[in-house]
Amino acid sequence: QLQLVESGGGLVQPGGSLRISCAASGFTLDHYTVGWFRQAPGKEREAVSCSGSSDGSTYYVDSVKGRFSISRNNAKNTVYLQMNSLKPEDTAVYYCGARGVTGSYDYWGQGTQVTVSS
Repeated sequence: QLQLVESGGGLVQPGGSLRISCAASGFTLDHYTVGWFRQAPGKEREAVSCSGSSDGSTYYVDSVKGRFSISRNNAKNTVYLQMNSLKPEDTAVYYCGARGVTGSYDYWGQGTQVTVSS
């Protein structure tokens, strides 16, 4: 059974923080690049952050730099996205995907809703 499961989303006030998780089963995330993507209603899906499989490289879209941080816990086979100083425009469904040697994102989670509102 090969799965990615996101969790940790919810409702938070502007300026608040949230940590969302991407847990893998059936394969080892250590061997994959993991990306966080988000899609808001009426907008295209965008890449938010990515974590390289082995070189420690990270990527952040400009709009979240300095506020979001991606990290891994290989023992738990989980990747996290720590989101601080949240803004209403961060509201979206957040998805994680895993990319292996094929160069394609082979696995996707079901998404977790993040809503930033007062």
